[in-house]
Amino acid sequence: MIRNVIGSILALAGAAAAVWSPFRAWYDGRHGRDYRVQDLFIGITGTGGPLPTSVLLPLAFGALIALLGVLLRSRLLVALSGLVVLGFTALWMVRQGLAAGSLTVGGDGARLGTGVALAVGGGVLLLVAAVVMSGRPSRGEIDEGRHAPQEEDWGPYGSDPGGTVPYREGPYRPGPHDEGHGPEGPPTRPWPGPRNER
Repeated sequence: MIRNVIGSILALAGAAAAVWSPFRAWYDGRHGRDYRVQDLFIGITGTGGPLPTSVLLPLAFGALIALLGVLLRSRLLVALSGLVVLGFTALWMVRQGLAAGSLTVGGDGARLGTGVALAVGGGVLLLVAAVVMSGRPSRGEIDEGRHAPQEEDWGPYGSDPGGTVPYREGPYRPGPHDEGHGPEGPPTRPWPGPRNER
């Protein structure tokens, strides 16, 4: 339970970082929303496009998968969302490196911006969340917990260690001279009835 809560928080943080990244600078001051999705496949150009067809589209799709994974407690979906975010970010970096000749993280001139760091960090957080989450219990574990016999409280007598049926110990304890008697103890004489006192 605790692992699912922590994993869900990490997944939501990663999804938020991935969606926010296109609104930050990706390279040389150019925001991620200014790169078209088709540029990731045909090459980076200086032409922009509308926001719905920008890099935001695959990153938002990855965030949506992450939300579904959190709601369904699915480690597979959360891991898939991290791979989608990291995959499209890596594809952009390859295309931008081919277009610019090289990619620079720091220093003067054109360099990678904070938007790329947010996208990469969001993808890594999603993968970490998938590892942390325990996921949904299997059907066998649910059935085992549902049909498991509940231990009853029998007070000072305890429960039978050799079986599932609890027992109570009677007040009579046979001694060494009572060997051969049945479980009810030694035979008793019939009650003689009331005495007639004179």
